Amino acid sequence: MTNPPNPASSRPSTDLRARAREIATENGFVTDFSPEVEAEVAALSKAIDTAPPADEVRDLRSMLWSSIDNRESRDLDQAEFCESLDGGRTRLRLGIADVDRDVPKGSPIDLRAAANTTSLYTGVETFPMLPEALSTDLTSLLEAAERPVVVVDLVIDDVGDVKEVGAYRAVIVNHAKLAYEAVGMWLAGGAAPEEFRAITGLDSQVRLQDDLARRLRARRQEHGALDLETIEAQPVTSATGEVVDIAVIRKNRARDLIEDFMIAANVAVAKFLEDRRVASIRRVVHVPKRWPRLVDLAKRYGESLPDAPSSAALAAFLQRRRKADPDSFADLSLSVVKLLGAGEYSVERPWEPEGEEGHFGLAVDDYSHTTAPNRRYADLVMQRLVKANLADAPAPYSAEELDAIAARCTEMENAARKVERTMRKVVAATLLQGRVGEMFDAIVTGVNQSGTFARLTHPPAEGRIVHGEHGLDVGDHVRVKLVDVDVAKGYVDFAKA
Repeated sequence: MTNPPNPASSRPSTDLRARAREIATENGFVTDFSPEVEAEVAALSKAIDTAPPADEVRDLRSMLWSSIDNRESRDLDQAEFCESLDGGRTRLRLGIADVDRDVPKGSPIDLRAAANTTSLYTGVETFPMLPEALSTDLTSLLEAAERPVVVVDLVIDDVGDVKEVGAYRAVIVNHAKLAYEAVGMWLAGGAAPEEFRAITGLDSQVRLQDDLARRLRARRQEHGALDLETIEAQPVTSATGEVVDIAVIRKNRARDLIEDFMIAANVAVAKFLEDRRVASIRRVVHVPKRWPRLVDLAKRYGESLPDAPSSAALAAFLQRRRKADPDSFADLSLSVVKLLGAGEYSVERPWEPEGEEGHFGLAVDDYSHTTAPNRRYADLVMQRLVKANLADAPAPYSAEELDAIAARCTEMENAARKVERTMRKVVAATLLQGRVGEMFDAIVTGVNQSGTFARLTHPPAEGRIVHGEHGLDVGDHVRVKLVDVDVAKGYVDFAKA
């Protein structure tokens, strides 16, 4: 399944949307949907099934489910509902969109999803894993719509330990699609989102969720999970489509809340399948190969890390740095993320004596991706494994089939990072093309066989240091001069001042 070559021109386009498509195709992504896929989508019924749920599907429509996501997002994968129990315990129900219902294994839509394995977000153009008629409508947990879900049901005690794990199918209604920024501002003491005034009890529901999320996070950090301040850069365009700036989206308590719930659910589903001796896909982040550089980085702050890699020691160091210098913590976090290295997918075979290596950054042995089946193929595969187990049906995949899927997911995730990184450079080059010769503050973000790379403090644009790069390493703060820009290729070149 490949895109036809474009013989008209071998020169890169300078139109950002067209360039995004070119770069995606160059890296193995299918950017269009085949006639077979389009026909299958057209055949899907768009009528809402108002019949009562089947006996094996719980009716949870009356619960005050809500979701928190980016304001513009429509591919909504999950909704949440919490309730207080006795003894300081809290029940968290996480409803995950039942994508498998409309995307059966082996269907044209499924094969197309298995090829790309992930939705691709370039900042100027999105290439969804599933057709938008599904991911932003039929399989999305849209506000006020009845939708089938797979519920991950967790009972969590007063110190943040998960004491019970369950899973089942249900029908729910997402009563409120909330936005990260509005909820985050409210949790920080700002004005309440307008949805809180319209829906009785929604404010106390979100407050309960925030309290639970903070307990989960604190417990993870006690176990050695890393608390990092990651930032997301997005192009800002004018009404005519011209790039005028690069905005930085920072974490807030609303984003933390959803991240904490996702992590809890992903760990729970991994253990749910392992306990039932079902082979499944794991998300693995290995012990960092560049640990000595992390040791050196800590020394700059008058700190010490052990010679042997330790997530607990690194987590404690990061907590101290966040408290000591919150303004520059994002830069330190970026350096740590780069030195940890990328994760990958692997297969857990519970019947083997030693399982796969765990997730170093989260300090857990069992971690999966399960909460975004509209956007990631590994999550859709995991959903099928859970549903089959709930139905006492044979596993839909052999361990060997999962090996191939995990390898493909890793391959395409790496390709997605490359596409997104390249497009960030194209956008940055577009913004900086009139500023050649200017000086900027920057931080070194990568050193490899391809060169030495740095990200400017503002705008947060990344490029290559082509002069004076020798001796630099990840985490170094440098002053650089912008010496060259190529918009079509996405080249931004710096010289160390």
